[in-house]
Amino acid sequence: MPRNRLSNVLTLLGAFVLVSLLMGLVVAGLALPTLGAAGKATTGSIKMFNDLPGDFQMNPLAQQSRILAADNTVIATPYNENRIVVPLSKIAPIMRKAQIAIEDERFYQHGGVDPRGLLRAVASNQLSSSGVQGASTLTQQYVKVALQDQALSSGDTSAAQQQITQSGMAGYVRKLQQLKYAISLEQKYTKDQILDGYLNLVYYGDQVYGIEAAAQHYFSVPASQLTVAESALLAGVVNQPGTTDPVNNPKAAIARRNVVLQKMLDQGYITQKQFTDAVNTPIEKMLKVKDISSSCATSKYPYFCDYVTQWLKQQPALGATVKQREGTLKSGGLTIKTSFNPAYAAVLDKSIKAKVPVGNSAKVDAAGIIIQPGTGLILASGQNTKYSLKSGAGNTTVNFTTPSGGNGGVQIGSTAKAFAVITALESGYKIDSSINLPSYNGKAGDKGTIPVRAFTHREFPDACGLSRGDPPWLVGNDVYVPPRLMSLSQALGESVNTAFATLGSGVGVCKIADTMTKVGLVQGADKPLARVPSGIILGSNDVTPLTLANAYATIASGGKYCEPRPVSQILDSNNKPMALKVGACKQVMSKDVAAATTKVLEAVFDKNGTAENAGLANNRPAAGKTGTTDNAVQTWFVGYTPSLVTAIWVGSISTNTNYLTDLRIGNTYYKGTIFGGTLAAPIWKTVMDSILKGTPVQQFPEPPDSMYDDPSHKNDPNWANTGSIIKGHNMSSYSGYQQNGNSNSSNDSSSTD
Repeated sequence: MPRNRLSNVLTLLGAFVLVSLLMGLVVAGLALPTLGAAGKATTGSIKMFNDLPGDFQMNPLAQQSRILAADNTVIATPYNENRIVVPLSKIAPIMRKAQIAIEDERFYQHGGVDPRGLLRAVASNQLSSSGVQGASTLTQQYVKVALQDQALSSGDTSAAQQQITQSGMAGYVRKLQQLKYAISLEQKYTKDQILDGYLNLVYYGDQVYGIEAAAQHYFSVPASQLTVAESALLAGVVNQPGTTDPVNNPKAAIARRNVVLQKMLDQGYITQKQFTDAVNTPIEKMLKVKDISSSCATSKYPYFCDYVTQWLKQQPALGATVKQREGTLKSGGLTIKTSFNPAYAAVLDKSIKAKVPVGNSAKVDAAGIIIQPGTGLILASGQNTKYSLKSGAGNTTVNFTTPSGGNGGVQIGSTAKAFAVITALESGYKIDSSINLPSYNGKAGDKGTIPVRAFTHREFPDACGLSRGDPPWLVGNDVYVPPRLMSLSQALGESVNTAFATLGSGVGVCKIADTMTKVGLVQGADKPLARVPSGIILGSNDVTPLTLANAYATIASGGKYCEPRPVSQILDSNNKPMALKVGACKQVMSKDVAAATTKVLEAVFDKNGTAENAGLANNRPAAGKTGTTDNAVQTWFVGYTPSLVTAIWVGSISTNTNYLTDLRIGNTYYKGTIFGGTLAAPIWKTVMDSILKGTPVQQFPEPPDSMYDDPSHKNDPNWANTGSIIKGHNMSSYSGYQQNGNSNSSNDSSSTD
C-alpha cells in the first residue's frame, strides 16, 4: 500500500475511534484515553486532542454605542460592528427555532459535538479532495465565529483567517480545537446561554451583527417581534451572509428562506398554513430597511455629534488613552445621554437660516448655542451651513459654536463689557454709579473724521495696560456721545466705548481679565486671553459662542460657574453609570453681584439700548449684551432668562475683511452697517420667544439695596448719580491727535455696540 494511502487510512481509523469515544464521553470530560492496541497513529491523534487547550469563555461582544438626545431619540450609533446585544428573552421564540432548524436540528440533544454528523463528515472528507466539510454544530459554529471575532478585535487578521482554514492537517487541527472548545462550552453554559450568544454574535449581512441589529435594520422591528417569514429569512442568511442578505441579494435570500421554512415544517416548528403563508410572502412586503447613523457625518445633528465624540475622547472612564476611549465608544455598547433638545435645536436652526440662509451670496456666517444656567449643559446648537467635506457655498465640517474641530473663535466685541461691570461691582461701585465721560481729543478712521479719545499709560498703568512707549489707544463710539455724567446702566445699554474705557481705567484691566478667567473665558479651546485693554475691555479676543454663552450663564445662575458639557450621563453595556470627568460647579462671584450685573444688563432692551427692539414677548424678564467688532466683521447678541442662555453670532468665520456693510442677505437688503442689534438680537428674540412660549414667567432675583448708592434710583437706569462717579481724565496734551487708517489690535476701538 502506498505510504500516503496508509497515512490516510490510519488518520481515518483514528477519527473513527475518536468519534466512537466522543459518543460516550462527550459529557464526561475532555480528555480521551490512549488505546495502545489501536496503533501509534490513533495514540498520536488522541494525545494531540488531549494536548489542545480546552478552556473557552463567552466573552462580552463588541456592540454599537448610542448617543441619545434628551428626548431619547438617537443622534448617532458609533460602532466597529453594528450589533445590539439582547437577552434571549427578547428574541422571538420562532426566531430561535428557525436558527436551530437550519443550523443544528439536534442542538438540544448533543453535547457540543454531533457524532452522527461528524462521522458522516469524516467519511466524506476522506473520499474527497475538497477539504474538511460540514458537521459543525451550532456550538462549534459559535466557537469558530467567536475566535474570529476575538482575533479581529485584537488586530490579528492571520489568527482570524486560521479559524476558517478548510484543507489539510491545518483544517483537521482547527476542527479538533474548535470541537474541544465546544465540549468545554457545553459543560460551562446552558443550551439557552449558548443560543443567546450565537444569535447575538453572528453576521447577518449588510453590515449588521447579531439578531437585534438585523431585525431593526431589515424590518424596522425589534427581534422580539419577528414573524415566521422574517425569522426564516434571517436564519438563512447566516451560512453565507455575503451572498444571501435580502438587501443586496433578494432572490438568493428568498430561495434560502424557503429552505429554512421547509426545515421548520419538517421539524414541527410551524404548521402547514404558516409554511404556505410565509413562502407566499414576497420580499418587497417584508423589507422595511432602516439604516442607522454610525458616524456623525450621517447624523441629523452632525456638528453636535462631532463635539460629543471629541468630548468623550477626553473622558478617562472610557480608557487610559484617546485610542482606547475611541475603541470603547465604538465597541463598548455604551448609552450616552446628552442634554441636546431637538425641539430647541429645530427652532434655533430655523431662526438662524431664515435670517442668514445657507450659502448666501454675501458669504455671511451665523451660529447659535443654548445653555442651561447652573449646570453647564448644552441644550442646542445650530449654524447656517451644511456638513460636508466637499467645497462649495455653505459647506463645512467646522463647528462654529464649540472649541473643537478647527474653530478658534472670533472677536466678541462689546459683549466683553459685561465682565467690566462685574469687576466694577466687585470693586465697590454700585448699580447707580455714574461714569464721567471724557472729552474727545482726536480723530481717526480712514478719512480722519471719527472723534476719538486717546488713552495712554497714565490711564492704564497696570501690567495689563499700556507701556510708556506705546502709541495712544484710540477709542471712539458708534455715534457721537458728548462728555457728561452717564449711569452705568445707560452706558451699558447704549454700549458707549469711551465710558467703558474710563471704567476699565478706574478698576484696572488686570482685574477685569481675572474676572473673565474665573467665568471660563479663553481664546479658542484653551488659549489664554490677551490681557490688553482692547482685548479685555472692548472684546478683541477670539472666543467661541459656547465659551461666551457659558460665561453669561455664570451670571444668570447667580454667580455659579459650571464647566460646559454636552453629556448628562454615560451608561455601560450593563446600564451601570460610568464616572464623568466634569469639574464641580463653583461660586465665582456673589449672588448679590450677579443680581446687580443682571440689573445693569437689562438696560440693553431700554429705549436707545442697542437691542431695544429685541425685548421678549409679554415683558418676560431678560438681560444681555450686543457686540460688534471694528468694521462690523463680527456681530453678537448674548442674552438670558433665569432658565436659558442663548448666544447668537453673525459674521465671518474665515476672514477679517468681510465687512457687514450694505449687504443683501437672503431676500433682505441691509443698508449701512450691520450691528449686533441688526441681525443677532432679532434672531435671539425669535428663538427665545418660541422656546419660552407658554412657560411660566420667571423673575430675576432683585439685588439688595446695598448694591445701590441710593435705592430710590433702582427703577431709573438713566439716573446720573453724583454720589459715586467713575471719573474721566483730562488729556489736553493729546488734544487734536489724529490717526488715519485702521489701528492695530492693541490700539483699536474694537467694539461699537
